[in-house]
Amino acid sequence: MADTTFPRMSGWKNGYDPKQVDSFFKRARESFERPTPQPGDLDSRAVRTVGFDLVRKGYHVAVVDAALDRLEDAFAKQARDRLIAQSGQDAWVSELTRVASSLRGRLVREPGEHFDNPAPGVIGYDIEQVDDMCEKVNAYFTQGVAMSVDQVRRVLFKTAKGNKAYDEDQVDAFIDRVVEVMASVD
Repeated sequence: MADTTFPRMSGWKNGYDPKQVDSFFKRARESFERPTPQPGDLDSRAVRTVGFDLVRKGYHVAVVDAALDRLEDAFAKQARDRLIAQSGQDAWVSELTRVASSLRGRLVREPGEHFDNPAPGVIGYDIEQVDDMCEKVNAYFTQGVAMSVDQVRRVLFKTAKGNKAYDEDQVDAFIDRVVEVMASVD
């Protein structure tokens, strides 16, 4: 992993806090380069869920996000390779199958029933858009329909309320698991 330097936002535009980004990438490099994982090391999930404060003239958001995507993929592939080296190909396939089957329970539900509705008065994700994404993910897993991990990673849903919405936390957790599976396969 090479040292990271990112372009900064110009003018009055905000970008990611350079100190936070630099610190995270330094820690990620140390975790990645360690021959065996240690408690507290970063992994693909930590990369996927990291957040940075926005500051004036910070690092360019899109450039850092793209680097985070590559880093997440590298950690996922490293975890796969370590599991295969330690326990064999069958162990990796078994783990992948276990995680993918946890997704299947949601994917086989009827449209409008994939996730819970949010609590009354709470904003959630538009049911039709989430159901559409679930159909595409299901086609990817069951029929081999082409879909990139970035299509899932970057999905944005309109917001809605009540019975026209799904609970955001449930959908986000599901999307995270889909990305985890896809990143370890590609």
